[in-house]
Amino acid sequence: MSPSRSMLLVGEGNFSFSASMSQSHADTDTGVTATCLQREDEALRHEGAAANVQIIEDSGGTVLFGVDCTKLGECASLQGRVFDRVLFNFPHRGRKSGVKKNRELLRNFFLSCVQVLAEDGEVHVSLCNGQGGTPADQPKREWHNSWQVAAMAAEAQLILSDIRPFDSEKYQSYKCTGYRSQDKGFHVAKALLHVFTHSLPYVSAGTLKVEELVEGEKVQFNMPAELSDYMFRGFLCSGSVHPVRLVQDFLLEGLTEKWPVSMMTETVPFLIKAKQLQTCCRDIDGSHFYSIHLLQRDTDIHISADKEKDPLTCSDSQGGTDTRGTLVSAKSVTSEKVRSKGAECLRSACDHDVDPEGENGPYMLRPSLLPHIEEILTKKEKLINNAGNDRETESNSKSVEGNKQEEPCGVSNGVNSLLFGISGLVFRSVPINLWALPVFHELLFRGVFPSDCEPIRSLGQGLETLLAPYGVSLITEEGGLRLMAQPMGLVGKAFACNADDNTSHVSITLSLNLDLLAVLLFSLPDWRLLWSHDQRFMQQFGPRPPPGTSFQPFSLFPEHFNFDISFWTGPTWEEQKFHAVVREASQGTVEQVKLIDTFSHPDLSQTSYCYRLIYNSHTHALSHTQALTFHKHLESLISSRLQVTIR
Repeated sequence: MSPSRSMLLVGEGNFSFSASMSQSHADTDTGVTATCLQREDEALRHEGAAANVQIIEDSGGTVLFGVDCTKLGECASLQGRVFDRVLFNFPHRGRKSGVKKNRELLRNFFLSCVQVLAEDGEVHVSLCNGQGGTPADQPKREWHNSWQVAAMAAEAQLILSDIRPFDSEKYQSYKCTGYRSQDKGFHVAKALLHVFTHSLPYVSAGTLKVEELVEGEKVQFNMPAELSDYMFRGFLCSGSVHPVRLVQDFLLEGLTEKWPVSMMTETVPFLIKAKQLQTCCRDIDGSHFYSIHLLQRDTDIHISADKEKDPLTCSDSQGGTDTRGTLVSAKSVTSEKVRSKGAECLRSACDHDVDPEGENGPYMLRPSLLPHIEEILTKKEKLINNAGNDRETESNSKSVEGNKQEEPCGVSNGVNSLLFGISGLVFRSVPINLWALPVFHELLFRGVFPSDCEPIRSLGQGLETLLAPYGVSLITEEGGLRLMAQPMGLVGKAFACNADDNTSHVSITLSLNLDLLAVLLFSLPDWRLLWSHDQRFMQQFGPRPPPGTSFQPFSLFPEHFNFDISFWTGPTWEEQKFHAVVREASQGTVEQVKLIDTFSHPDLSQTSYCYRLIYNSHTHALSHTQALTFHKHLESLISSRLQVTIR
């Protein structure tokens, strides 16, 4: 914790704790202000109080009487002052007050103390063992029988950042008093010190208008509101220390030890025409595509490359300009329809039909980078073949037949001599659950290698060496393999097919979910942390920790809140749109949506749906009040957008 420069102690009894703090900071520039609720004459009746007050004042501190810790903003002596640390030592309403009254005391204290707390300040609350209601209490009380300290702090937008034992021996002159409002002590054995810090505020999703070039057309479109905060974050920029980039660097370093790898620098658009997905949608449920309606469409317009941002690798610097409610241009390469045999062999067995001229329009947010890597490699191969033909014509008369040198396994001519890689955001309109990511960074590799080298088996061995120590297991299936991990499930896949109708070579494709791998390799409790704007998240990755380094949460034991929502719909119901609205209304705090009941009215052609939503956040303070506010906003949004009737 950062050293304090000014400290405010509230709810003091005999001032022995404040006196001990004053003595321990006597040789520093830390200022101590000690307060109590009682009037001066009442407070000084406590044994040793007068002597302790004298110690505080002799040490340069200040003592204030008659200060209500639940109304600090109203205290005239504290007006205009902010403190680096606010301490409440063993709060209690007095006498035999129950847990509800003490919860209310904590809640009102937290709401009050943030008015005098510095932006990077801390709130310290010491509680007897069991009172806090966190897993750190041993034994832990039942939730309803605890003071629920973390939940009460969340009401004031504070998060529980640390818990440690209350070290009574550190404060030798401290004498606890006030048991049942008497001048008696109480047990502080196994007591805990709870440290709270400010949470970032919630920011509503705004309209993000994106402009980019797709197949010679300059198009403008609004990014779906629930996705706006994921855009242009620059996690994969050169020099980034974001865990997604660290995992990519780790994988590239490991793969290049056995495979020649070349990362592409070409930029590709976020949008893709629906017709391209017909040949490149293997293992992707077509119902999970994000359909996009264009706002504007101009043909044959060129966007200056030096003025545009790269949507693939470095769209925006980490913590850069906020893009809410703005127009963002993104340069792209001019794309052509992919007709390669490699793409044809990736067609899904169930071939989700996409109508490119349907009512949803011909554009989708890219669900994979596979169509783009196919397109880029097709262009590279054409260039290489054209250059090769020119050289062959020039040297045809000089060529002589000689002994052929055997090439190493996996190396052949031209574009097939490397395992090409590309990485960037991809989008999936998936139902909300713990490990369903609507946006993630895909690392995709594509290459053509001799069949007799068994490239899939060799690649699997390399991946197993890299990832098995972190809990990734490889499952072999026909034509490829799947990378699985607990608890998230699928984190990658590899598959193969014959290249260019030539059985002597095989085309292999490897797709890896960098976000889920980052969660796994750095032991993150929640994938949503990857998108946190809180500096405390990125500070842990500044030194570029190696994979296997466990992330230390800056928000401990966040509470879960369950709310049900029930409504009538018409004859048709699009659940996909419901999940999108839930993400937007809750600002990403809903971690799971469960359908718990349906009922179809026999006469009205209406169906009632009841869903249970679980709210939880590892990045922000989430109180019951805030979660309920989100839920009420959700009811309003689905009523207006989805034409449902709330029950």
